[in-house]
Amino acid sequence: MQKANSYTYSLFIIGTLFFIFGFVTWLNGTLIPFLKLACDLQTDAQALLVTFAFYMAYFFLAIPSSYILSRTGFKKGMALGLLVMAGGALLFIPAAYSRSFGVFLTGLFVQGMGLSLLQTASNPYISIIGPIESAASRISIMGICNKVAGALSPLILSAIVLSDASAIEVQIQEATDAAMRSELLGNLAQRIITPYLVMAGVLVLLAVMIRFSALPEIENDSEELADTALSQNKTHVLQFPHLVLGAVCIFVYVGVEVMAGDVIGPYGKAQGISLDETKNFTSFTLWSMVAGYMVGIATIPKYIRQQEALKYSAIAGVVFSVFAYLTSGYVSILFIALLGLANALMWPAIFPLAIDGLGRFTKIGSALLIMGIAGGAVIPQIYGWMVSEHGLGLNAQVAFTLCVLPCYFYILYYSVSGYKAGKRF
Repeated sequence: MQKANSYTYSLFIIGTLFFIFGFVTWLNGTLIPFLKLACDLQTDAQALLVTFAFYMAYFFLAIPSSYILSRTGFKKGMALGLLVMAGGALLFIPAAYSRSFGVFLTGLFVQGMGLSLLQTASNPYISIIGPIESAASRISIMGICNKVAGALSPLILSAIVLSDASAIEVQIQEATDAAMRSELLGNLAQRIITPYLVMAGVLVLLAVMIRFSALPEIENDSEELADTALSQNKTHVLQFPHLVLGAVCIFVYVGVEVMAGDVIGPYGKAQGISLDETKNFTSFTLWSMVAGYMVGIATIPKYIRQQEALKYSAIAGVVFSVFAYLTSGYVSILFIALLGLANALMWPAIFPLAIDGLGRFTKIGSALLIMGIAGGAVIPQIYGWMVSEHGLGLNAQVAFTLCVLPCYFYILYYSVSGYKAGKRF
């Protein structure tokens, strides 16, 4: 009975961590329109620096995280990651009082740093907290925790910080007196303080729980993974073509995931839909991802292999992107949201295909793939430049299509032949 209670407790703790991952990551969909309004930003390209600051942290912290964890251990590393995230959340307080977009971006980068460390530390626990034969079901539970949190977070934050958003937007635009306009913007910016104070408190509490919990510690990787037939004669990680192509695949996948989840709001605004409605659009994409994840649980590997799931997902992404371009208004938004369904199974398929056969290079190969998360920073910036008057000045639908369609074609290529590059079949 004691062992069963310990297992349930461990599962609850790790499930909570994955809930935190999803909750914090997908707040960006609300922060983009909120900070554009509160910080008086002029273009979507500026507002999309939100995703740039957040996801670039993964690029810089992927390899250092492994070094940090080798010094702290995994349990202390998880607690440290949570404390770093709490520090990022607290930076939102001076940012709100000063309405400094730069300080907001710094807070987001710090949160991304904490998440990078936290994810690197927590993922191994999924395999060790129970029998290895049931690891797949635990991974499924973690995925659902992550995506449900992601669907709920923009609804919760937007209800607090973007309540009556359209009316406030009109008031700010019509304010002729500079002092009155500044007061309106200041009051709006300070709405973010309470939710981020609460978030910081929860993160600190969870860090203390993790640090003093009964979660088992993992040995600090003193044993190297054995060489495989593929890795036997290799001298560095870039000699694996399927890994390098896989890192590019992760880059474009995270890019289209962020486009579908975080850019759907600005896309809706460009379609003439009010901020009161667009502030919740991120949740539509995330619920779509939850549905896709459930499909994956039911079908992989019982009915289809992971590379087949990746292929069908990429084809669905192409189809939904084309229909989003060919339609308009709410119908176009529906197809953008359905990209969540197409994206759901991509990470679980790309990652194992890319690290297959790396042997002693598995850890550094995994870090290379994590660095590919920077696609979530870069591709939305390309979209922002395309729609900006100072950039190409393209229609939002054209720009969105030009950003995501090539990415889905590349993912399709990887699912068909890229994952086999450099291997003998």
